[in-house]
Amino acid sequence: MRLGSSVSPFNPFGEERFKKMKEYGFDYADYPISGELGELTEEEYEAQILAVKALADEAGVTIWQVHGPWRYPPHDETPELRAERAEVMRRSIRLTAKIGCKNWVIHPLMPFGPDSDFAREEFWKINLEFFRALLPYAKEQGVTICFENMPMKRLSMSTTEKTLEFIRMVDDENFKLCLDTGHEAVFGTSPANSVRRAGKDLRTLHVHDNDGKGDRHWIPGAGVIDWKDFMAALREVEFDGVFSLEANFGPLLPNVSQETRIKVLRTIIEDIVNA
Repeated sequence: MRLGSSVSPFNPFGEERFKKMKEYGFDYADYPISGELGELTEEEYEAQILAVKALADEAGVTIWQVHGPWRYPPHDETPELRAERAEVMRRSIRLTAKIGCKNWVIHPLMPFGPDSDFAREEFWKINLEFFRALLPYAKEQGVTICFENMPMKRLSMSTTEKTLEFIRMVDDENFKLCLDTGHEAVFGTSPANSVRRAGKDLRTLHVHDNDGKGDRHWIPGAGVIDWKDFMAALREVEFDGVFSLEANFGPLLPNVSQETRIKVLRTIIEDIVNA
């Protein structure tokens, strides 16, 4: 099983962060490209992203997946706001392609916020129209949109089951699932069974754990998820992607160095993937 991680646990190492990833056996990275320019021109932003890619290349780390932009707090209630979101997302997809990455992870639109669900029909209609319009651009860039399940219990598209229903409505080889294990565990359901339900629609992973109550992003083994069954499910569906962590240490090991924490993490992950 190929191993990867979000870059954030390695950020304390600065420009050595990808070298640290490689040193501890994480050959693949999940990197955020928000698509927000801030005070940079697009050319300056592109140069910044290409500089990150150069650091990864030097270390021998592949940027396997990019996390696209999410407005927080989310609100895309008007056509004008959704048009603005679409342009930011196209920019992020463009830069994803520019660094040679083919997997772009994104959340659904939440037009009236994460805790304010409304009629399923309208909520799904907005997302279908939005992503069906965005998809041809992603395909043109050679990028697969990896649609992520969510932990918000009041949204009608949060669970992996409903996320897959949406993905299969879109029905395109460039629109697949990013399974977030922690988000699924919030619902008291098994991420392993979600893998089995997804089958070949599973493209990328966000791997982390929690207490079954909230989206904690704990390291695997610190919460309620059955990792032995999860690995069995990945093998059953012949998942050929990357076991990609999106985890932090939270309250664990507060009085040791980040290097020691990562050593512990690497040992835990090795035990899980080799079980």
